[in-house]
Amino acid sequence: MSATQATAVAEIAQRILLIRGQRVMLDSDIAALYGVSTKRLNEQVKRNRARFPDAFLFRLTLKELAILRSHFATLRLGHGEHRKYPPNAFTEHGALMLASVLNSPRAIELSVLVIQAFVQMRQFVQSHAEISSRINELEKRLGTHDAAIANLIKAIRQLASPPAKPSRPIGFTAPIE
Repeated sequence: MSATQATAVAEIAQRILLIRGQRVMLDSDIAALYGVSTKRLNEQVKRNRARFPDAFLFRLTLKELAILRSHFATLRLGHGEHRKYPPNAFTEHGALMLASVLNSPRAIELSVLVIQAFVQMRQFVQSHAEISSRINELEKRLGTHDAAIANLIKAIRQLASPPAKPSRPIGFTAPIE
């Protein structure tokens, strides 16, 4: 992968969101990547609805849209605003299917980068899950060792400190006969 492709994949990966436990891209983001309008993209999806089962595509609820709006202040609803309806969210497979539906050279070219971005995100999440499980395993092991190490250090400190000498009284004392 060239440096420009790696940069493009990184930029695409930033547009991948986690919604309903799935990594998805919004219709407006994919439309911008593929160089078509969001309206045209959604028209093609409607015309080819059989190619987009629920596992490939779902429409965001108003609650999900409100959460997105709180994160990205540019998403608005209403007459004359940016969006009239909640956006469609495309999974990895849905994004790939879009390239075949749109059938433009740019869509085909970028579909490879989109898939690479999804794969990169999956690998990133899996590597963090592995690291997290290893850390949890170490914490479990060290939990029993911590007490043993603390007891060992306490015993070493007791051996290292000299015993307390009896203190001599201050002042004159008469010998006892």
